[in-house]
Amino acid sequence: MNRKNIWVYVLFAVSLFWASGQVFAQSQITEDLKGTIDQVLEIVSDKGLKDNPTLRREKLRQVIGLRFNYKQMVMRSLAKNYKVRSDKEREEFTMLFKKLLENSYASKIENYRDETINYVSEQVKGKYALVKTEIVRKDGTIDVDYKMIKDNGQWLVYDFVIEGVSLIRNYKSQFTKIISTESYAALVGKLNKKIHDLEASKEADAENL
Repeated sequence: MNRKNIWVYVLFAVSLFWASGQVFAQSQITEDLKGTIDQVLEIVSDKGLKDNPTLRREKLRQVIGLRFNYKQMVMRSLAKNYKVRSDKEREEFTMLFKKLLENSYASKIENYRDETINYVSEQVKGKYALVKTEIVRKDGTIDVDYKMIKDNGQWLVYDFVIEGVSLIRNYKSQFTKIISTESYAALVGKLNKKIHDLEASKEADAENL
């Protein structure tokens, strides 16, 4: 699978999004992840929400937001550039990153099909956990690993590894390059534009229902 195809599958892998298959063992961490999947499936399968895409998108955002640790995602994707940001800049960037993920992936989740997720294994080391899964599709199987961290008693996702490629490392590479070759302000501007384009596309799709 080439790099382009891997990141197409990342759009599916905010995985929370397909019918649950085999579960390797009873585990609170895996059960929490599966609980989010079940809530997402209920939303995308709700016929009453089909004609109200705005409400459906909002419900998806709420459910997904409870399972993602956006602060950890931002800290790791900005890396050393996070340390030099002010508290206000960190808060603003976290909101931008949150909107980017929500708008990038929610539309893919809404196109739910009958893929199956198998829960393969779970590794726990202190406050960190790795849940290995596989998405079974008609055209093959995709390995998806969830990196999770225990925060205030909850296990939250802070990274996805799709076929060996980390979502956060990919963002880190892009963000570092933009900041070093242009500026932090340029990165913020690019994110704002990307979010605007995604939201405009969503509104256009809604009008064509």
